[in-house]
Amino acid sequence: MEGTMPRLTARQRRRHEVREALSVIFASRVAKVGLALVLFWVLIAILAPLVSRYDPLYQDYKSLDMPPSARHILGTDHLGRDVWARVAYGARTILTLGPVSVLAAFVLGIALGLPAGYYGGWLDEAVMRVLDALMAFPTILLYMIIISAVGASAVNVVVAIAIGGAPGIARLVRALTMDIRTREYVAAAKLRGDSDLRIMVREILPNCRGPLIIDFLLRMGYAAFYIGTLGFLGLGLRPPTPDWGAMVQEGHNRMTTNIWPVLSATVAIVSLVIGLNLFADGVREESMRYQ
Repeated sequence: MEGTMPRLTARQRRRHEVREALSVIFASRVAKVGLALVLFWVLIAILAPLVSRYDPLYQDYKSLDMPPSARHILGTDHLGRDVWARVAYGARTILTLGPVSVLAAFVLGIALGLPAGYYGGWLDEAVMRVLDALMAFPTILLYMIIISAVGASAVNVVVAIAIGGAPGIARLVRALTMDIRTREYVAAAKLRGDSDLRIMVREILPNCRGPLIIDFLLRMGYAAFYIGTLGFLGLGLRPPTPDWGAMVQEGHNRMTTNIWPVLSATVAIVSLVIGLNLFADGVREESMRYQ
Protein backbone atom coordinates (compact mmCIF):
# COMPACT_ATOMS: atom_id res chain seq x y z
CA MET A 1 0.00 0.00 0.00
CA GLU A 2 1.14 3.54 -0.72
CA GLY A 3 2.17 5.68 2.21
CA THR A 4 3.36 2.81 4.38
CA MET A 5 6.94 2.69 5.66
CA PRO A 6 9.03 -0.31 4.63
CA ARG A 7 9.84 -2.72 7.43
CA LEU A 8 13.48 -2.78 8.46
CA THR A 9 15.39 -6.03 8.41
CA ALA A 10 17.21 -7.22 11.51
CA ARG A 11 20.55 -6.05 10.10
CA GLN A 12 19.14 -2.63 9.25
CA ARG A 13 17.68 -2.29 12.74
CA ARG A 14 21.05 -3.13 14.28
CA ARG A 15 22.79 -0.56 12.08
CA HIS A 16 20.20 2.05 13.04
CA GLU A 17 20.71 1.29 16.73
CA VAL A 18 24.49 1.55 16.37
CA ARG A 19 24.16 4.93 14.61
CA GLU A 20 21.87 6.18 17.38
CA ALA A 21 24.31 5.02 20.07
CA LEU A 22 27.24 6.72 18.34
CA SER A 23 25.25 9.93 17.90
CA VAL A 24 24.55 10.00 21.64
CA ILE A 25 28.25 9.50 22.46
CA PHE A 26 29.62 12.08 20.06
CA ALA A 27 26.97 14.66 20.99
CA SER A 28 28.43 14.89 24.50
CA ARG A 29 31.80 16.53 25.16
CA VAL A 30 32.00 14.81 28.53
CA ALA A 31 31.43 11.40 26.95
CA LYS A 32 34.06 12.07 24.28
CA VAL A 33 36.69 13.05 26.87
CA GLY A 34 35.90 9.97 28.93
CA LEU A 35 35.98 7.73 25.87
CA ALA A 36 39.37 9.16 24.85
CA LEU A 37 40.85 8.31 28.27
CA VAL A 38 39.41 4.80 28.19
CA LEU A 39 40.55 4.16 24.61
CA PHE A 40 44.05 5.33 25.53
CA TRP A 41 44.36 2.60 28.15
CA VAL A 42 42.68 0.05 25.90
CA LEU A 43 45.29 0.73 23.22
CA ILE A 44 48.11 0.56 25.79
CA ALA A 45 46.79 -2.81 26.97
CA ILE A 46 46.52 -4.20 23.44
CA LEU A 47 49.91 -2.84 22.33
CA ALA A 48 51.75 -3.52 25.60
CA PRO A 49 54.47 -5.68 23.96
CA LEU A 50 55.06 -2.92 21.39
CA VAL A 51 55.02 0.15 23.64
CA SER A 52 57.36 -1.42 26.20
CA ARG A 53 60.64 -3.15 25.39
CA TYR A 54 60.89 -4.90 28.76
CA ASP A 55 59.24 -7.94 30.28
CA PRO A 56 57.18 -6.71 33.26
CA LEU A 57 58.48 -9.64 35.35
CA TYR A 58 62.17 -9.23 34.47
CA GLN A 59 64.28 -8.21 37.48
CA ASP A 60 67.47 -6.28 36.81
CA TYR A 61 69.33 -6.19 40.12
CA LYS A 62 71.83 -3.71 38.67
CA SER A 63 69.03 -1.14 38.16
CA LEU A 64 67.15 -0.99 41.46
CA ASP A 65 64.96 2.07 42.16
CA MET A 66 66.22 3.94 39.11
CA PRO A 67 64.65 7.32 38.21
CA PRO A 68 63.15 7.92 34.75
CA SER A 69 65.72 7.76 31.99
CA ALA A 70 66.04 7.01 28.28
CA ARG A 71 66.25 3.27 29.10
CA HIS A 72 63.35 3.27 31.59
CA ILE A 73 60.92 6.11 30.88
CA LEU A 74 59.22 5.74 34.28
CA GLY A 75 62.19 4.29 36.12
CA THR A 76 62.41 0.93 37.87
CA ASP A 77 61.02 -0.44 41.13
CA HIS A 78 62.77 -1.98 44.15
CA LEU A 79 63.31 -5.24 42.26
CA GLY A 80 64.67 -3.60 39.12
CA ARG A 81 61.49 -4.14 37.09
CA ASP A 82 60.59 -1.55 34.47
CA VAL A 83 57.73 0.57 35.83
CA TRP A 84 56.28 1.48 32.43
CA ALA A 85 56.18 -2.20 31.41
CA ARG A 86 54.28 -3.06 34.60
CA VAL A 87 51.86 -0.17 34.04
CA ALA A 88 51.25 -1.20 30.41
CA TYR A 89 50.72 -4.87 31.20
CA GLY A 90 48.73 -3.93 34.33
CA ALA A 91 46.23 -2.23 32.03
CA ARG A 92 45.50 -5.66 30.58
CA THR A 93 44.73 -6.97 34.04
CA ILE A 94 42.26 -4.27 35.05
CA LEU A 95 40.63 -4.01 31.61
CA THR A 96 40.04 -7.76 31.59
CA LEU A 97 38.84 -8.27 35.14
CA GLY A 98 36.65 -5.14 35.15
CA PRO A 99 34.31 -5.99 32.25
CA VAL A 100 34.22 -9.70 33.14
CA SER A 101 33.29 -9.05 36.77
CA VAL A 102 30.61 -6.46 35.89
CA LEU A 103 29.17 -8.77 33.23
CA ALA A 104 29.03 -11.61 35.77
CA ALA A 105 27.29 -9.28 38.24
CA PHE A 106 24.71 -8.37 35.58
CA VAL A 107 24.02 -12.00 34.71
CA LEU A 108 23.45 -12.79 38.39
CA GLY A 109 21.46 -9.60 39.04
CA ILE A 110 19.19 -10.14 36.03
CA ALA A 111 18.64 -13.80 36.98
CA LEU A 112 17.43 -12.66 40.41
CA GLY A 113 15.64 -9.40 39.63
CA LEU A 114 13.72 -10.42 36.50
CA PRO A 115 11.61 -13.25 38.02
CA ALA A 116 11.25 -11.34 41.31
CA GLY A 117 9.75 -8.35 39.52
CA TYR A 118 7.65 -10.44 37.12
CA TYR A 119 6.05 -12.84 39.61
CA GLY A 120 6.09 -10.72 42.79
CA GLY A 121 4.61 -12.30 45.91
CA TRP A 122 6.65 -14.65 48.08
CA LEU A 123 9.43 -15.01 45.48
CA ASP A 124 9.94 -11.27 45.35
CA GLU A 125 9.92 -11.06 49.15
CA ALA A 126 12.46 -13.88 49.56
CA VAL A 127 14.86 -12.55 46.92
CA MET A 128 14.70 -8.98 48.21
CA ARG A 129 15.40 -10.01 51.82
CA VAL A 130 18.53 -11.89 50.78
CA LEU A 131 19.71 -8.96 48.67
CA ASP A 132 18.99 -6.50 51.47
CA ALA A 133 21.18 -8.58 53.78
CA LEU A 134 24.06 -8.44 51.28
CA MET A 135 23.60 -4.69 50.74
CA ALA A 136 23.85 -4.11 54.50
CA PHE A 137 27.60 -4.78 54.24
CA PRO A 138 29.90 -1.97 53.04
CA THR A 139 30.98 -2.95 49.54
CA ILE A 140 34.73 -3.16 50.13
CA LEU A 141 34.16 -5.06 53.39
CA LEU A 142 32.02 -7.62 51.55
CA TYR A 143 34.76 -8.06 48.94
CA MET A 144 37.37 -8.52 51.67
CA ILE A 145 35.26 -11.14 53.45
CA ILE A 146 34.67 -13.13 50.26
CA ILE A 147 38.28 -13.07 49.07
CA SER A 148 39.67 -13.75 52.54
CA ALA A 149 37.46 -16.83 52.69
CA VAL A 150 38.33 -18.26 49.26
CA GLY A 151 41.80 -16.82 48.63
CA ALA A 152 43.24 -14.13 46.38
CA SER A 153 43.16 -14.84 42.64
CA ALA A 154 41.79 -13.35 39.42
CA VAL A 155 38.78 -15.69 39.46
CA ASN A 156 37.95 -14.88 43.07
CA VAL A 157 38.17 -11.14 42.41
CA VAL A 158 35.59 -11.59 39.65
CA VAL A 159 33.38 -13.69 41.94
CA ALA A 160 33.59 -11.13 44.76
CA ILE A 161 32.71 -8.16 42.53
CA ALA A 162 29.88 -10.15 40.92
CA ILE A 163 28.35 -11.04 44.29
CA GLY A 164 28.81 -7.50 45.62
CA GLY A 165 27.32 -5.84 42.54
CA ALA A 166 24.42 -8.22 41.90
CA PRO A 167 22.06 -6.86 44.62
CA GLY A 168 21.98 -3.33 43.21
CA ILE A 169 21.52 -4.63 39.67
CA ALA A 170 18.76 -7.00 40.77
CA ARG A 171 16.86 -4.17 42.47
CA LEU A 172 17.10 -2.05 39.31
CA VAL A 173 15.93 -4.92 37.09
CA ARG A 174 13.09 -5.70 39.51
CA ALA A 175 11.84 -2.10 39.48
CA LEU A 176 11.97 -1.92 35.68
CA THR A 177 10.24 -5.29 35.33
CA MET A 178 7.40 -4.32 37.68
CA ASP A 179 6.72 -1.31 35.47
CA ILE A 180 7.05 -3.06 32.09
CA ARG A 181 4.99 -6.13 32.99
CA THR A 182 1.84 -3.97 32.96
CA ARG A 183 2.39 -2.81 29.36
CA GLU A 184 0.05 -3.80 26.53
CA TYR A 185 2.64 -5.75 24.55
CA VAL A 186 3.26 -7.99 27.58
CA ALA A 187 -0.48 -8.65 27.87
CA ALA A 188 -0.57 -9.42 24.13
CA ALA A 189 2.27 -11.92 24.56
CA LYS A 190 0.33 -13.65 27.33
CA LEU A 191 -2.74 -13.87 25.08
CA ARG A 192 -0.59 -15.48 22.37
CA GLY A 193 0.28 -18.18 24.87
CA ASP A 194 3.96 -17.27 25.24
CA SER A 195 5.68 -18.85 28.24
CA ASP A 196 6.72 -16.70 31.18
CA LEU A 197 10.38 -17.24 30.39
CA ARG A 198 9.88 -16.13 26.78
CA ILE A 199 7.97 -13.04 27.91
CA MET A 200 10.70 -12.10 30.38
CA VAL A 201 13.54 -12.64 27.90
CA ARG A 202 11.92 -11.42 24.66
CA GLU A 203 9.50 -8.73 25.82
CA ILE A 204 10.64 -7.33 29.17
CA LEU A 205 14.45 -7.56 29.23
CA PRO A 206 15.06 -5.80 25.86
CA ASN A 207 12.96 -2.88 27.07
CA CYS A 208 15.16 -2.55 30.17
CA ARG A 209 18.35 -2.15 28.17
CA GLY A 210 18.60 1.67 28.25
CA PRO A 211 18.92 2.03 32.05
CA LEU A 212 20.92 -1.20 32.24
CA ILE A 213 23.52 0.00 29.73
CA ILE A 214 24.02 3.23 31.69
CA ASP A 215 24.30 1.26 34.94
CA PHE A 216 26.80 -1.11 33.31
CA LEU A 217 29.02 1.80 32.25
CA LEU A 218 28.90 3.35 35.73
CA ARG A 219 29.76 0.04 37.38
CA MET A 220 32.77 -0.35 35.12
CA GLY A 221 34.32 2.67 36.84
CA TYR A 222 33.48 1.28 40.28
CA ALA A 223 34.95 -2.11 39.32
CA ALA A 224 38.24 -0.55 38.19
CA PHE A 225 38.48 1.33 41.48
CA TYR A 226 37.71 -1.74 43.59
CA ILE A 227 40.15 -3.94 41.66
CA GLY A 228 42.87 -1.39 42.39
CA THR A 229 41.83 -1.21 46.05
CA LEU A 230 41.86 -4.99 46.44
CA GLY A 231 45.31 -5.10 44.85
CA PHE A 232 46.54 -2.49 47.34
CA LEU A 233 45.15 -4.56 50.23
CA GLY A 234 46.92 -7.67 48.96
CA LEU A 235 43.63 -9.31 47.95
CA GLY A 236 44.00 -8.97 44.19
CA LEU A 237 46.14 -10.97 41.82
CA ARG A 238 49.00 -13.01 43.16
CA PRO A 239 52.52 -11.57 42.72
CA PRO A 240 54.37 -11.03 40.48
CA THR A 241 51.42 -10.42 38.09
CA PRO A 242 51.38 -6.74 37.01
CA ASP A 243 48.63 -5.08 39.04
CA TRP A 244 48.26 -1.33 39.52
CA GLY A 245 46.93 -1.66 43.07
CA ALA A 246 49.75 -4.00 44.05
CA MET A 247 52.27 -1.54 42.57
CA VAL A 248 50.99 1.14 44.95
CA GLN A 249 51.08 -1.29 47.88
CA GLU A 250 54.63 -2.43 47.12
CA GLY A 251 56.00 1.06 46.66
CA HIS A 252 54.19 3.19 49.25
CA ASN A 253 56.79 2.45 51.96
CA ARG A 254 59.62 3.50 49.61
CA MET A 255 58.17 6.78 48.39
CA THR A 256 60.97 8.79 50.03
CA THR A 257 63.54 7.06 47.81
CA ASN A 258 61.48 6.20 44.70
CA ILE A 259 58.07 7.73 44.07
CA TRP A 260 57.70 6.64 40.44
CA PRO A 261 56.09 3.19 40.85
CA VAL A 262 53.41 4.60 43.19
CA LEU A 263 52.85 7.77 41.19
CA SER A 264 52.61 5.94 37.86
CA ALA A 265 50.15 3.32 39.11
CA THR A 266 48.05 5.92 40.94
CA VAL A 267 47.78 8.17 37.88
CA ALA A 268 46.84 5.14 35.78
CA ILE A 269 44.05 4.08 38.16
CA VAL A 270 42.71 7.62 38.57
CA SER A 271 42.73 8.41 34.85
CA LEU A 272 40.97 5.15 33.93
CA VAL A 273 38.30 5.54 36.63
CA ILE A 274 37.72 9.19 35.71
CA GLY A 275 37.49 8.24 32.03
CA LEU A 276 34.93 5.51 32.68
CA ASN A 277 32.84 7.79 34.92
CA LEU A 278 32.94 10.71 32.47
CA PHE A 279 31.92 8.42 29.63
CA ALA A 280 29.02 6.97 31.63
CA ASP A 281 27.85 10.38 32.89
CA GLY A 282 28.04 11.91 29.41
CA VAL A 283 26.04 9.09 27.83
CA ARG A 284 23.45 9.24 30.61
CA GLU A 285 22.97 13.00 30.38
CA GLU A 286 22.78 12.98 26.60
CA SER A 287 20.38 10.01 26.46
CA MET A 288 18.01 11.73 28.91
CA ARG A 289 17.45 14.50 26.36
CA TYR A 290 15.81 12.00 24.02
CA GLN A 291 13.38 10.64 26.61
